[in-house]
Amino acid sequence: MNNDTVKLLRECNAGIKMGTNAFKKVLPRVKSNGMKREIESCNTLHCQLGDRAHEMLKDIGADTKPPHAIASAMSDVKISMQLMMNESDAQVARLMTDGCNMGIKSLSHYMNEYKNASSGARELADELISSEDKLAVKLRQYL
Repeated sequence: MNNDTVKLLRECNAGIKMGTNAFKKVLPRVKSNGMKREIESCNTLHCQLGDRAHEMLKDIGADTKPPHAIASAMSDVKISMQLMMNESDAQVARLMTDGCNMGIKSLSHYMNEYKNASSGARELADELISSEDKLAVKLRQYL
């Protein structure tokens, strides 16, 4: 398997972990049942995509990559601080939308950087980008 495939799958897996960690942090603070359902649905899809990424890496004899420690810590601090100051659904929607946009930008960058990744890895990245985009659009009504 080519190196681009491994790198793209690792980046997808790390991004999925960042997303699911953020979902877990904000869900207890969400008041709207509709918003909660949207985030839970996206979290479920992220977990499924994460399982696929992990399996694909395992199948080619590669390990996973944890999210970058500094990025993960900064995300946790940002979420905690922002929600400490304002625990509204609008604030959660802003945080999640920002996270989705960062995920989309990062994954799009990696798709361009790892052009020789397998079609399966690229398909998984596309599904993840689509998932993030759909959640950002659905959360607009809560801004």
